[in-house]
Amino acid sequence: MKPMTQDNRDQMPSGADKPGIDQTNDGQAGTDQVSPDQVSTDQASHDQVNPDQRREQDRSKVGGNEDLAAAFLRDTEVVEETVEDGKKIRRKGIYLLPNLFTTSALFAGFFAVVAGINGEFTSAAVAVFIAMVLDGLDGRVARMTNTQSEFGAEYDSLADMISFGMAPALVAFTWILQDIGKTGWVVAFLYVACAALRLARFNVQIGSVDKKWFIGLPSPSAAALVAASVWTFHSFDADAFGFKLLMLVVVAAAGVLMVSNIRYYSFKDLDFKKPVPFVVLLAVVLGFVMISVEPSVMLLLLFGTYVASGPVLAVMRKAKPKN
Repeated sequence: MKPMTQDNRDQMPSGADKPGIDQTNDGQAGTDQVSPDQVSTDQASHDQVNPDQRREQDRSKVGGNEDLAAAFLRDTEVVEETVEDGKKIRRKGIYLLPNLFTTSALFAGFFAVVAGINGEFTSAAVAVFIAMVLDGLDGRVARMTNTQSEFGAEYDSLADMISFGMAPALVAFTWILQDIGKTGWVVAFLYVACAALRLARFNVQIGSVDKKWFIGLPSPSAAALVAASVWTFHSFDADAFGFKLLMLVVVAAAGVLMVSNIRYYSFKDLDFKKPVPFVVLLAVVLGFVMISVEPSVMLLLLFGTYVASGPVLAVMRKAKPKN
């Protein structure tokens, strides 16, 4: 092979001996042009990339360095479509205040389950009543602050399933129903299933029934009846077979009444902004005094009366002669 002379170098195309410039097979300098086959191959490989990797590649191409926390918030954001002034809008995020009350009620229900498993039945019953109070506050807070949302309604329903469905049934079962054998856990499951059906029916009937009445026993009232029964009978060390049968009837009746068509007064038409006679405030004070003397017994009588009011009024309406 002949050594390259100065004349040979002068005849070579400019840039051929410079590093960094590609050459084609025929000795000519390469250009930035890419063949169609190469484009299709690159596109296919891009399509096979994991979506998360593709997003990361796209960000690096545009030179963006997104913070991990910002990416997490973006990917987990709740987006809800609502109608305001006849227009559909997409709203991001959730309202904190009412959902704090719902979360507190959920915690109280979960605490009741744990306390029941540990044999602390008084604490479990009290936790159910605390969950009941918090559940009554979250909806009112949402309406007062105009922070209602579909997310809040669904979250509240799921929390109610734990606090007023699972918790009372498990507390009653771990206390006394498990001594009855298979019948005990079947009745406990019946209560849980009826609570789930009651909540589902309530969700689909919102806006189509009279707000003055509940169709079926509300799940918080059913839970209060079961919790008050456990609290009262456990305080009296009532473990005779007769009390076991009584709790069996109470739990089963509460479950069946939840899915019945019996109407219960909702108290939603009461206007607390209007002035009331002085004797009403005096009655409220006396009620708190009576409950504080013997909370378990008074709460059992209170909610037992409310639960019985539905069937009693239904019988009275049936017996009332039609004009």
